[in-house]
Amino acid sequence: METSRPTRPSDSVIEVTDLHRHYGAGATAYHAVRGVDLTVGRGELFALLGTNGAGKTSTMELIEGLATPTGGSVRVFGRDPYRERAAVRPRIGIMLQEGGFPGELTVAETGRSWAGMTSGARPVEEALELVGLGHRRDVRVKQLSGGERRRLDLAMALLGRPEVLFLDEPSTGLDPEARAAVWRLVRELRAQGTTVLLTTHYLEEAEELADRLAIMHGGQVVVAGTVAEVIAGRPSRIGFELPEFTGTALPVLAGAEVTVDGRKVTVHTTGLQDTLTDLLGWARHHGIALGALDARSASLEEAFLAIASEASHQPEPEAPARPTARRRLIGSAR
Repeated sequence: METSRPTRPSDSVIEVTDLHRHYGAGATAYHAVRGVDLTVGRGELFALLGTNGAGKTSTMELIEGLATPTGGSVRVFGRDPYRERAAVRPRIGIMLQEGGFPGELTVAETGRSWAGMTSGARPVEEALELVGLGHRRDVRVKQLSGGERRRLDLAMALLGRPEVLFLDEPSTGLDPEARAAVWRLVRELRAQGTTVLLTTHYLEEAEELADRLAIMHGGQVVVAGTVAEVIAGRPSRIGFELPEFTGTALPVLAGAEVTVDGRKVTVHTTGLQDTLTDLLGWARHHGIALGALDARSASLEEAFLAIASEASHQPEPEAPARPTARRRLIGSAR
C-alpha cells in the first residue's frame, strides 16, 4: 500500500521525522515504529488511529518524551521532549491509558499531590469541576468507577494548563453521557488554543473531533489527512430488500458493484446520487417497493476497515511480541 505523508502545518508544535522504535536487538528485535512522519499544528486536534499493535502507543510515548527513539527525531516546541524534558514537560499534559493513582487517597488528595509536582497548576477544584468530579472530591480513588477514574486522569492532565495535551484512549470506560461531556471539554480546550494529540479506538470520536488524522498499521502511517481526504474515493453504500417476487431483473447501474444475498441487495458506488437516482427510477417504473432502503456516504469506519484489510495483506517481517507492560503516570510529573 502506498504510504501517505501528512501535509506540514505552517505553525507546527509537534514534528516527527522518520521515527523508529525497536524493542530488543539483533535478529530478535521487534520494530514497533517504522519510519513515521507526523506534524501537528498549533491549536490542531490530531487523531492517531490504528489496528491493535499498529504502533500508536509506542509513537505516543516517544512524542511525550517518555522514551528515546531508536532512530529519527521528535520535536515538541522545537525541542527534543526526552533530552530537553525540563523545557518541554511544563508545557504539556499527558492522559495515559492508566493513571495508576494510589487507591487510598481521595480524589481531592490526589489532585493536591499532583498539583504539588506541577508547574503553575490551576486550582484542584477547578480541574475537578472541568471533568465533572467536583462532587466526588472526598471519595477514595479505589471507590471510583472506571469512567470516573478516566475523568480523574484527564483532570490531572489539565492541572498545568497545557499548551499541548496528549490523550491516550480518553473515552475508554465512559458511558455515552460522560463521553459527550469529555468531547465538549476537548472542543473547548481546542477553541482556547490547546493543541491535542489523541489516540482512540472509537472512530466516531476521531470523526467528530479531529481536524486531521493518521491511520497506522505495522508501525507505519498508511494514510493521513482530514477525515474528508481519508474517506475520499471510498465507495458509498445503498442497501435494500426486494419483494419476494419481482419478475424483473435489477437494473444495470453504471460504475457500481452489486451484491445479492437472497432478497437483500447491497450496492457500492462512488457516485451515490446518480446511482440512487437510477435505482429509484427503475423501482418506480416497475412499481417495486424497496424495503429497508438505506443509502449513506462512506464513513471513517468503512475507510478504516478497508485500509486495515488492505494493509493486512502486505507482507511484514516476523517479529516477537512487543513488551506488554503499560507505563503508568506516577513518576512522570514535572
